[in-house]
Amino acid sequence: FAEGAFYSKGGRGIICIKSSFESNGKRYSNIVNHLLPGSVVTTPRHFVQWVVTEFGRVNLFTLTDEERPWELIKIAHPDFREELTRAARERENKVYFSR
Repeated sequence: FAEGAFYSKGGRGIICIKSSFESNGKRYSNIVNHLLPGSVVTTPRHFVQWVVTEFGRVNLFTLTDEERPWELIKIAHPDFREELTRAARERENKVYFSR
């Protein structure tokens, strides 16, 4: 579906997710800093245009890999934004200092 929307005239790829979920009485963010090894990716990032949560929407289509996390943090569950921001800054510092 995402690829079809991407290639359709006037099409828009929209992914709607809940910002978080609960498992065994603990809340987790669906917007994460990185995927765990072995995670299955069903939609390549170049087909993702709009991402929507109950906290807003972002258009990722023209953004760089460095810009995308900051926009996704804006629509993450508020309980996880500080943690995601810290992880994004650490990731930026690693990339910057490893060049």
